[in-house]
Amino acid sequence: MSSPLARPETDACPGALRLHDAADGPLARVRIPGGRVNGVQLAALRELAEEWGDGHLELTSRANLQLRALGGAPPARLAERLAAAGLLPSPTHELVRNIAGSPLLTDPAPVTALDAALCADPALAALPGRFLFAIDDGSGDVAFSADVAALPSGTILFGGRDLGLRAPAGQAVPALLAAAHAFLALAEQNASSSGRRPWRVRELTDGPARMAACTAAALGVTLLESDSSVRRQALREPIGAIPHRDGRTAVGALVPLGRLGGDALRTLETARALVITPWRGVIVPNLPAAEADAWMRKLAGAGLEVGADSRWAGVTACAGRPGCAKSLADVRSDADAATRAGSGLPVHWVGCARGCGSPAGPHVRVEATGTGYAVARKPEDDGRAADLVPVAEVAAVIAVLRKG
Repeated sequence: MSSPLARPETDACPGALRLHDAADGPLARVRIPGGRVNGVQLAALRELAEEWGDGHLELTSRANLQLRALGGAPPARLAERLAAAGLLPSPTHELVRNIAGSPLLTDPAPVTALDAALCADPALAALPGRFLFAIDDGSGDVAFSADVAALPSGTILFGGRDLGLRAPAGQAVPALLAAAHAFLALAEQNASSSGRRPWRVRELTDGPARMAACTAAALGVTLLESDSSVRRQALREPIGAIPHRDGRTAVGALVPLGRLGGDALRTLETARALVITPWRGVIVPNLPAAEADAWMRKLAGAGLEVGADSRWAGVTACAGRPGCAKSLADVRSDADAATRAGSGLPVHWVGCARGCGSPAGPHVRVEATGTGYAVARKPEDDGRAADLVPVAEVAAVIAVLRKG
């Protein structure tokens, strides 16, 4: 198993204005705070993908959307059309609008409020493009992978840890912004002393505790004892019909290998509201119960997966060849050939040791090596040799390792 690669010193996260020069052409990443998007916006993205790209949208592990192969796209015109669709509200902050939201949040207003407050704070444009906020509904589905997260109880987590900071009712957004300012101050100290500027809380020495102390001081509050009941929970992808507490229903579908195009895109465009999930899925929320069955049929008919027994449940992949020059294999094609229905740990296929898009929690990693795939559980098998197997045998090895 290959060792982790050293990260580059420059944060070059792609955005809507700063395109990434991928092997298949320029790539634009459009931030979608909380994964919330509407059908009109999705239609605007489809038109851009069909006019200038490869005709598809790519779903990321942070519930953002990517346009690939934009070789003919004039950057200024691309930005203009994204702004007209409401997808580029702040050119200065577009790289830092990284806000995860629980897909089944009953009230997405805190996500919207956080995005607006973030964009209105000039100093926070200096955040790294990888710093992640989260608004969690209490299920623990997005909080523990974020740099700073708010729970409904008022608990603020730092790097997934409860250090005793509690935000009063209605004050989660100011607490999260104060935490971001604390990170910038600590990151500046780190850069001055070591010459290395952190991108994430975990890159700071004792980062969560120091951030919590600085944030509490800025807010004028005292840190309490941490609550040991706040912990990561087992996550289940929202698939099929999902009842809401108010009698309404959401319908969730998986997007195989995170690529949306053709009939699937055009079908989703007819929805009033949509939620992109961090598991490369999509939810049509807040439906009257009578509409849920119709949406299930429409999504399935468009090639999306609405059954909990789908072979794609828990399976994701990076871009691989030909889109990524660093990839050692066409991982999407190999994943398609090897994936069988199963349960247990998530599975993530990657084309090289960088492991782009890897889940934050325990999972099975299937890494291309150029001579086969190294298959191992993460993080338990870190530092131990992975099973190196040809693609024809990967499915059997995955089935064993998924059992945990």
